[in-house]
Amino acid sequence: MIAPPDLFRLQQLRCSAFCQPATSEFYNILLLEGSGQLSLDFTEYTFEGKIALFTSPYQHLSISSTSDVEVEQLTFHGDFYCIEYHKNEVACNGLLFNNLYSRPFINLKDNELHQVLDKLRGEIEKNEAYSEPVLRTYLQLILAIASRVKRQQQLDAAVAPNPMEKFRELLEQHFLTERTITFYAQEMALSPGAFSRKCRLYFGKSPSQLLQDRVVLEAKKQLHLTHKSIKEVAVVLNFDDEHYFSRFFKKHTGVSPTLFREKVGISVVADLSMR
Repeated sequence: MIAPPDLFRLQQLRCSAFCQPATSEFYNILLLEGSGQLSLDFTEYTFEGKIALFTSPYQHLSISSTSDVEVEQLTFHGDFYCIEYHKNEVACNGLLFNNLYSRPFINLKDNELHQVLDKLRGEIEKNEAYSEPVLRTYLQLILAIASRVKRQQQLDAAVAPNPMEKFRELLEQHFLTERTITFYAQEMALSPGAFSRKCRLYFGKSPSQLLQDRVVLEAKKQLHLTHKSIKEVAVVLNFDDEHYFSRFFKKHTGVSPTLFREKVGISVVADLSMR
């Protein structure tokens, strides 16, 4: 087990600290205010105003702002707080984190999250014996508030169902077995070119990028949430062999499946599933 200070950190940095793509084994919550662009796994997003940004282990993040604004960075390891284990309390997995289909940040209208961070910082400075459960409670509060904001923003933006939502459903059903864009274009009754254009316009990503991201996300889940061997994970994901899977995973995350599991750890969820 990693020592508690290495499981949970709160830092105040400048935006320039994020100018180069970087990745780590931690979940991150970043609060900043300004305007500019950010890149997450090499997908570009424009932001303006006050935002809260959420990243998962081994996602590549860089931020470019019009000014070197201050960034509040809350970093935590899955051993400190497992978002899958706590999904009944805060359903943030697939909403704030690991959401392939929407932008990775929320716009903030008030200072509520900053106020919670200030209380959390005060608790860290106390460094008392019972601080860890208090810190975990503050983290859960931050995730709950952010999840509420995200859901409300989704409701506010809701319009008539877009036909491209069918692709999301198809991808979730078939990504393990169907890895060609032609298959999905045919199911959508579109030419590959028209399908790709509509997908980029709606999701901000190409069909191939969404397919790749979905496979990588499932690989991360299998490595973190189960005790399956690398070979078994490769079989689940329909790769011909574990070496091909390992090359694919490292290409898209920057680390091997073995190192990912070593750094991110195996969730308590995996142990509970074996009981």
